[in-house]
Amino acid sequence: MDGTACLAPPVSVAHPPRQTVPLIFASPHSGRDYPPGFLAASRLDPLGLRRSEDSFVDLLFADAPAHGAPLLTAGFPRAWCDANREAWELDPGMFDEPLPPFVNTSSPRVGAGLGTIPRLVASGEPIYAGRLRFAEAEARIRNCWQPYHETLTALISATCAQFGACLLIDCHSMPSGLAAGPDMVLGDAHGSACAPAITRFVEQALRAQGHVVRRNDPYSGGFVTRNYGRPRRRVHVLQLELARGLYMDEARIEMLPRFAAVRAEMAGLIGKLAAAAPDLLADRG
Repeated sequence: MDGTACLAPPVSVAHPPRQTVPLIFASPHSGRDYPPGFLAASRLDPLGLRRSEDSFVDLLFADAPAHGAPLLTAGFPRAWCDANREAWELDPGMFDEPLPPFVNTSSPRVGAGLGTIPRLVASGEPIYAGRLRFAEAEARIRNCWQPYHETLTALISATCAQFGACLLIDCHSMPSGLAAGPDMVLGDAHGSACAPAITRFVEQALRAQGHVVRRNDPYSGGFVTRNYGRPRRRVHVLQLELARGLYMDEARIEMLPRFAAVRAEMAGLIGKLAAAAPDLLADRG
């Protein structure tokens, strides 16, 4: 990889001393290691690039290992490489050469500027001042996207081998101010990625904390949810989106004083899931 490579490891896993529950938590979009060369090549300042982050989500779920579940985190930022996309969703207009035929250039995500190597930040501003070489995109995918998914696949396989089933909570954040203002959105690909009883349990647990919760609107689940969620094989994936205004200043990308309270609520959710997981996952599918 060239001099714009990320400095931190692309993937980290906070393991419990012993995994005691069939749960995995993952944060693919909270990475905040911005390579200096990437910053120099961007039209945006560092704060503008961070608009695409699910800032601090990994810290909100940092208590997962204390409840016996691993926490997987991407170290690389979403604006650099998006782990919640197919491996090769690329916009041909971003590159100075034709792309190989195996590249998916026509997905809705590519059309929206939000492919594996995004053209835009989540707020809509273009990232790059010039065009990229395909080799650069290929290096990011091979050095960031692939290790993330190899690690996730291994965690799911190990969990299923130990417990016979697995529930992955894919953790994200969303801009505040959506219509009707939900605090959280649960995405289970309209019931195809996670057993309805599991989605209902999480929904009820969050509502008991006083949150307004919506299902599958406007986020029904990204690549991770749809690719890994196989209830008939006893692998369930539920995407959880938290409104950023609950815990952070969205303009400054800084934690609010109530961050600790929201982290405690997520720890409470993790604890409830850990206690209920054997029954929730029994013969689901």
